[in-house]
Amino acid sequence: MNRNLVCRCELRRLDATSQDDLVDMTFVDLAQWTASAFENKARLCFLGKGIYLSVRLEGFTNYVLKAKVMTLVEKIDRLKRDKKAIILAHNYQRPEIQDIADYVGDSIGLSRRAMEEKEAKIIVFSAVDFMAESAAILNPDKKVLLPTLGARCPMAQMLTVEQIKRWKVLYPLAPVVLYVNTLASVKAYCDVCCTSANAVKVVNSVNAETVLFGPDHNLAEYVRRKTGKTIIPIPERGFCPTHMLFQPEDVHVLKLKYPDAIVMVHPECTVEMQDIADFIGSTSQMCRHAKKSNAETFIVATEEGIIHRLKKENPGKQFVSAYEDAVCPNMKLNTLERLYTSLKEEKYVITVPEPVAKKARKALEKMFELK
Repeated sequence: MNRNLVCRCELRRLDATSQDDLVDMTFVDLAQWTASAFENKARLCFLGKGIYLSVRLEGFTNYVLKAKVMTLVEKIDRLKRDKKAIILAHNYQRPEIQDIADYVGDSIGLSRRAMEEKEAKIIVFSAVDFMAESAAILNPDKKVLLPTLGARCPMAQMLTVEQIKRWKVLYPLAPVVLYVNTLASVKAYCDVCCTSANAVKVVNSVNAETVLFGPDHNLAEYVRRKTGKTIIPIPERGFCPTHMLFQPEDVHVLKLKYPDAIVMVHPECTVEMQDIADFIGSTSQMCRHAKKSNAETFIVATEEGIIHRLKKENPGKQFVSAYEDAVCPNMKLNTLERLYTSLKEEKYVITVPEPVAKKARKALEKMFELK
């Protein structure tokens, strides 16, 4: 915490009949005042909220932290305007980042939004590395920022160029269809990209019955079932660590509590999870399905960040995570503090070498050409 951050507050005694003057205080000053406030029985109110808080240590601390978040939001908004920047956030981002973003979506939605962006000079991509790379590839004239370099997708690291070359030796006539959850260097060696939302459509569009598909083998199996084609997963056991946490046993227990709930499952989940699903789809498809469905309760098998958006868009419905600890630690490395620093200092700039970007761009654009 920045202990010298200045916040504006009002001090009021319980027995006061009129409001005291407004004062500017640092958190250090505020902490010192709190100690005396116990004796004076004072209350604290942060302007703009209208909520009075009796001064108890734990409650006071939580309220100060919330005031800090609101201050960061205001600073980020100002920087966005001054620098002509937009913030794109994945559905798995923290709630406070989703709330401040200009657009929230899944990988295909974010990629499309990045490609269509005309006004912004800076794109802050609050997600993981491969998504920021795709934005940089599709927007070579814009500065693309990733709030933290540690936000790397484990699955994207599982497929290398060398692996693709080896598989192409074994299947020289098979087209390579790669999930966007891959690094730019790998995309440069594929024929077309896809997302979990359009993987079936993309594979159906290629003129081949045998397809090399990577890097998620669960999504590959989902595509195989839907298309009837021979899908060769590369690597053989590529996976998303977070989606592997979902197990049918947990869903069965939840169904005892919520017997009428609709089970929505992401195709990166295991085949066993897919088999018990009422609906299988990407995060954006889950959001659309939840809106259209007459069901009131949904059990959701994907990273917990999507629950915030689902509840926000469907206030009258209930959403329960199929496994509450299904948190992507890499996605959650992006925080408001890091986003603010990234925008203020214009770091970390994501660049892709032009020879690589040129090839990868073709694979991405071919995906968007499909209707």
